[in-house]
Amino acid sequence: MRRTATPFSLVILGLGVFLLVLAPLLAWYVEPRAQRTPIDTDQTTVFTGTGSYFDTDEIETVRDKKITITRQVRGDVAESEKSGRAVWDVSTSVDTDKSLPAADPHDSLQWTMERWVTDRKTNKPVHCCEEEPYFEGEAYLKFPFDVQKRSYIWWDNTLGSTVTLQYRGTKRIQGYKGLRFTGTVPATKTGTRLVPGTLVGVEDAGQVLAEEWYSNHGVELVADQRTGRIIYAAIGPRKTLRAPGTKKDAVVLLDSKRIAFTPETQKKQVDLADTDSGLLRMVGQTLPLGAGIAGFVLTVAGAVLVARRRPDPGTSESSQQALTM
Repeated sequence: MRRTATPFSLVILGLGVFLLVLAPLLAWYVEPRAQRTPIDTDQTTVFTGTGSYFDTDEIETVRDKKITITRQVRGDVAESEKSGRAVWDVSTSVDTDKSLPAADPHDSLQWTMERWVTDRKTNKPVHCCEEEPYFEGEAYLKFPFDVQKRSYIWWDNTLGSTVTLQYRGTKRIQGYKGLRFTGTVPATKTGTRLVPGTLVGVEDAGQVLAEEWYSNHGVELVADQRTGRIIYAAIGPRKTLRAPGTKKDAVVLLDSKRIAFTPETQKKQVDLADTDSGLLRMVGQTLPLGAGIAGFVLTVAGAVLVARRRPDPGTSESSQQALTM
């Protein structure tokens, strides 16, 4: 008696084979294409700490004052879509209690406006789209996807050059584990500024071209390993003026041992990292594993059902015998 496979067994077998094909497709094709720096970002991070700064009203350096750094990052969606790159406009202001809340960023102790352009997959700098300033390195406002346990080259925009950050193990921020990187910046001349000679100890000169020097007591960044998002950041900037050709700081413009993400900023960054990391994990691990297991089970079950097959109701044993006589 002839047997035929049931439609149900064929559906089960087909679905199993489909899931087996889908599993590696998700892991090897979909996830890598999901690892792209967003172009519609709009976020604000806030650092706070205490330190010294030059008060232009009192014409002297005041100490043990609260210092706030506010950074706003907004993606230029139109330019990003046009170029295929991640184009971010970054506004950074350094404020004291006198200038907060700042109605105009020009009232801040220091304010900069920059445009950062990076490759959306590798996070490497791309020099296009009216980038300002020119920058290099591997890590800036974020790390690359799939952060490795090694040293990274970080761009310090105040220094105008790169700094090597060493991997220092893991650290939990708001209960969320990230990879920790640290580094320092030795005192380095970064430019010049025209100031009254008396300000830098040159009494017999009206105006002098004082040297601007910058160092950093310590940089600490903690990054989410999967997404590269920075969930904690702390810096220790020191900016001074020196008389031309001297080796001694004459005026402290800004100095703080540590200015770090506020608890609110930490929580916000951790929540974003957890969400984005979860989505990538789902596409790259959870769904492929689930699809692979379900596909294997369904394929085996479908193959068994097809092998067993049901009798063909249109063909009886007697009719088969008659046809062969």
